[in-house]
Amino acid sequence: MRVGRWDVRRQVGLGMLAAAIWGAALAGVALGAQPTVQVRFDERLGFFLTGPEGRTLYVFARDVPGTSNCYGNCEQIWPPLVVDPGPPVAPPGLPGQLGTTTRRDGRRQVTYNGWPLYYWVGDASPGQTNGQGVNDVWWVANLAPTVQMRPHPQFGQILVGPTGLTLYTFARDQAGASSCYDTCEQNWPPLRVAHAPLAPEGLEGALGVTTRRDGTLQVTYEGLPLYYWIADRAPGDTHGHGVNDVWFVARP
Repeated sequence: MRVGRWDVRRQVGLGMLAAAIWGAALAGVALGAQPTVQVRFDERLGFFLTGPEGRTLYVFARDVPGTSNCYGNCEQIWPPLVVDPGPPVAPPGLPGQLGTTTRRDGRRQVTYNGWPLYYWVGDASPGQTNGQGVNDVWWVANLAPTVQMRPHPQFGQILVGPTGLTLYTFARDQAGASSCYDTCEQNWPPLRVAHAPLAPEGLEGALGVTTRRDGTLQVTYEGLPLYYWIADRAPGDTHGHGVNDVWFVARP
């Protein structure tokens, strides 16, 4: 299959953006013990958690924070991520909170913001996400909160993604629908998620999703789709504000 010039640019651009976002999150933070979870970027699902060996982690919609409801046959198909005595170790810069819940057999299952974490037996190698959407109750464990608020010296409070990079809105969009595709999408990667976005405490206004042409979910704020700008490389960068008089920093 022939790979076109824009396909290459899109792959390289998104890869650079992913490296920039997570690299910025880790910048200046000393490495400690081996983390219990890692972070991976997927073009369709956004940033999500994996186990220490790189296999995708999932959350179960029928759980409640702090309690697993997956036992018996469920547990065989969705093995829990468990740890030995001692707290789980988060990678530097991870938003949200790792913890544990005690299972019926006494094992300590790792939780993320209270939600128990699981593997999927159908994932054979790192990077696979075959468990996404199974029975409409199993979802890749995205970084949370999906959107954060950060002070900016020029714009006041702004909205940023889960690893701190600035988010933007597009004046040519309509509420609930993105009009940024093809070359536009290469330069303005959408903020994508695997499941419903999680808002930070204190955010006024509603987060939601819109379904893009490829079936992926893009996060919206008050109905407006949210994007990154390919030229921003670190938290606090707002190089995309005012581009073509249609791109603007997203503010609460």
